[in-house]
Amino acid sequence: MFKSLRTLFRQLTNDPNSNEAVDTPTLHLAMASLLCEVAIADHEQDPREEQAKIQLLMKLLEIDEVTSKQLLEKAQLQAEASVSLYDFTNKLRSLEQPERYQLIEAMWQVAYADGVIDPQEEAVIRQVSDLIYLDHSAFIKAKISAKNTAN
Repeated sequence: MFKSLRTLFRQLTNDPNSNEAVDTPTLHLAMASLLCEVAIADHEQDPREEQAKIQLLMKLLEIDEVTSKQLLEKAQLQAEASVSLYDFTNKLRSLEQPERYQLIEAMWQVAYADGVIDPQEEAVIRQVSDLIYLDHSAFIKAKISAKNTAN
């Protein structure tokens, strides 16, 4: 979904400097790393969150399960080594508002996967939302949507 949206946007704006082959893997890794950040925020590994991350990446990035798992392995290492969410969010500035919303909604879905929203999970999602300049109303809408999906 993100790939097709980015391609369409670049075609519409006729941006000759955009090189999708170069930035797409970095963008995907940053998104996967943020999903990992949410999952590890409560310091508990839950198989439901792990499965949610795989499924959400498959949906968001239009990739298969094997690719999703490989991406998450790399992302997990980066998330554990990261000192700041900015390491990932600065790579996402090129996303359009609908893509930013979808990422935040996916983060909420990971948080809701185990049935409990830990305050640390919410803090991570809120900070990412601020760092990628997602409107607060969209942040709340994503939370409600993810909660309704989880129920």
